[in-house]
Amino acid sequence: MEAKNLGEALYGTPQLDWAEITTRLDVGVAQGPGAGGPDRHTCWLATIDRDGGPHLTGIGALWVDGSFWFETGERTRKGRNLARDPRCSLSVATAAFDLVVEGEAQRVTEPDVVADMAARWAAEGWPAEVDDTGQALTATYSAPSAGPPPWLVYRLTVHSATALATVEPGGATRWTF
Repeated sequence: MEAKNLGEALYGTPQLDWAEITTRLDVGVAQGPGAGGPDRHTCWLATIDRDGGPHLTGIGALWVDGSFWFETGERTRKGRNLARDPRCSLSVATAAFDLVVEGEAQRVTEPDVVADMAARWAAEGWPAEVDDTGQALTATYSAPSAGPPPWLVYRLTVHSATALATVEPGGATRWTF
C-alpha cells in the first residue's frame, strides 16, 4: 500500500492512517435518519455508462472484511453498467471523514457468501433473504432504484481510496493498494 498526504504541502495537515479509517468503517455506516454522517450515512455508487459518462446513485452498502458490498437488480442501470464494465467508485461521509474508494465490483454467487450478506443486511434492518437459486437476494421491499428482485450481490475490490478528515487536525490522504 502506498499513501500520499494530499494536505501537507499546502496546509501542513497530517497524513491520515488507513487503519483508523477501516476501524471506523468496521463499526458500520447505518443509513437511517439520525444514524451518523451528516445526519445519516449515504453511500453513493458511480458506474460507467455505455457512452463513457458517469452514472451516480445512492445504494445500501456494507463494509465487511475490508470491502464494500452492495446489491442491485440485474436490469437496473448500475447493474447493466457493472456487467459491461466493473470499474466503479463508492463514497460515504462519516462524522470524522469523507471517503471515496475506487475499484472493481465483482458479482458474488457463492451461496454461503450470499447467505452471510443477507443475514448482515437483515441485521441492519433490511429483511433480505436468499432467493431460490441461492445466488441472489429477495425481500418484501427494497429501494426503488434497486429494481425488482432478485438482487445480485457485489463485492467492490478497492484499488485506491481518498479520505478527507472533517475534524481537527484535518488532513487528506490517498492510498493505492
